[in-house]
Parts: sequence; C-alpha cells; structure tokens
Amino acid sequence: MFKSELVAAAGERLKAARTVSIVSHARPDGDAVGSALGLGLALEAAGKTVTVALADGVPVAFRHLAGAARVVSQGDPHADCRILVDCGDIDRGGKAWLPEWPVDINIDHHKTNTRFAAVNIVVPEAVATAAMLAELLPLWGFEITPQAAEALLTGMLTDTIGFRTSNVTPHTLRLAASLVERGANLSELYFKALVERSFESLRYWGRGLSRVQMEGGLVWTSLTLEDRKVSGYSGNDDADLVGYLPTVRGAAVGVIFVEQPDGTVKVSWRARPGWDVSTLAVRFGGGGHAPAAGATIEGALQEVQEAVLAATRELLIHAQHSIEEGEH
Repeated sequence: MFKSELVAAAGERLKAARTVSIVSHARPDGDAVGSALGLGLALEAAGKTVTVALADGVPVAFRHLAGAARVVSQGDPHADCRILVDCGDIDRGGKAWLPEWPVDINIDHHKTNTRFAAVNIVVPEAVATAAMLAELLPLWGFEITPQAAEALLTGMLTDTIGFRTSNVTPHTLRLAASLVERGANLSELYFKALVERSFESLRYWGRGLSRVQMEGGLVWTSLTLEDRKVSGYSGNDDADLVGYLPTVRGAAVGVIFVEQPDGTVKVSWRARPGWDVSTLAVRFGGGGHAPAAGATIEGALQEVQEAVLAATRELLIHAQHSIEEGEH
C-alpha cells in the first residue's frame, strides 16, 4: 500500500522534529479530527511538542476524544515538522493553514489530492486517513496509545459509516481490531460518532426533509440560513443528513445544498457503490472520493442548485447510456 521510500522520508522528518504542527481540513469530519488527534497523541507520547489545528474547531460529536479541548484555530508554520492530514488540497485547510506556508508531510486518501507537500503519502484505496495512520505509526516506531487508538478508530468508523462502505476489506477490520486491542472502545465510539445527535440537529433535518425531492436516481434537498435559525442548529453543515439521501429505494446519488452566511453554498454528494461523484466535485472546485465528495460554490442557493443538479443529471444520463450501449 505504501511506497517504502516515502514512509522512510516521512519517518526521518518526524523522528528529527521536536515541535510538530498538525492541520486538517475546514469543516472537519470524523476522519479529519481522528487523524489529527490520533497522530498528535502518538507523537506527544514520544516526547514531541504538538499543536493540532482545525479552522472550525472540533464538532460536538468528537469533543469526547482526548486532546480535543487543546485544538487551536491555526497551525504553526515555524514548527520543525508541518503536517496536513486528510486534506486533499492545501486550500482546504482554511484559515488553519495559509497556502503560502510550506508543508513537510501530506497524509491523505482523497483521489483528488494535489500532492502539495515535500513528502506525499496518498493512498486513494485506503478507507480513511486514520486507517493509514494506524499502519504508519508502528512503521515509524511510534506507540499508538489507548487515547490515540480511540481517535484513529473514530476516523475509520465515520469514513466507512460503521464499516458499511464497499471499500471495507478484511484488512480494514483487522486494523480496527488492532485499535480495539490497544484500548479503543468500539461500541461507545460507534454510538458517539454515528448514532447520538442533538435535538437541534433533528429539527434541522426536519426542515431539509420537508423539501426533499427525487427524480430518477437523483435525490436532493437544501438547508437555508433560516432553517438553521429556526431549528437552533449551531453548525454550518448539514448535520450528516446527506448520508441518508442515497438510502432511498431507487436512488443512486444524493445531493444536499447548505446555504452559508458568506454568500456561498456548501454542496455535498453521496453515492451508492459503482458511482463516482468526485468528478462532479472537482468540476465545481471541490474534491473527495468516488462515493462522497463536496464543494463550496459562490452564488445564491437557487442558482447553485440549478447548476449542480444539471451536472449531476448529466452524470446519471451518461452512465445510463454507457450501460445500455454495453448491453448491445
């Protein structure tokens, strides 16, 4: 899975560093938080001075993880070793990492990664960046403490939706088992990351579900600033509603549009196995994986929705034509 020369190069930088700055992407998900904290906790246990930075802080669902309370809003460009994890593009760090600041190590599993660091360890087939770190840390000679194991397992759980995505393999499950053996509580972490949610998020979901639409294999909805205000939801995301859209019988792709206060719209795609929505995200300036991708697009909610739905319909139509041609 890993190129030995890249693993060795990254390991040398980490072992030589006394101070380390770790950053992940804006609007962090479980893999972003779990990767950053898991790596940071393991390096701290080895005597390193570590700063973990997330532009938008740690979401409520992951604040129980060790180290979450010490996460800052901006990384340290003067650290001995500067690392971006689970971040496909240097701009995705948001205010936590300015594009002109150098990056020593880039550890990621997004197929759209732009290889922006001195050492790039990018494995698109990996189920999560946290899963990559669960393998890399022992290779580098760093101990995965129980607290680090919990962070890494959280990253794996969230990016695989509880080990339910099509890229989960026996190797994935063995990695997860190794983290449980190191002290991670699987059932508790699963509940915290994937089941438990706030009352406000349910009210927010209700607003989005009230306007959900379906056309062929495409299901979509939107969430406005007014929805956020009325429901009392404090986040700037969709509260994970998008993951449920492609579960509708007959659906292939789900899309959600979340209006932002800065005049942009956060668009998220989710797809069933066999579909690649990352190409759509790249087309609109974003990125991601085949089954899960996103982009932040400037413009009014209605105009962004029309443009994205048109492009998504094109993807579905083209795929259907390819299937029909293959049958003849």
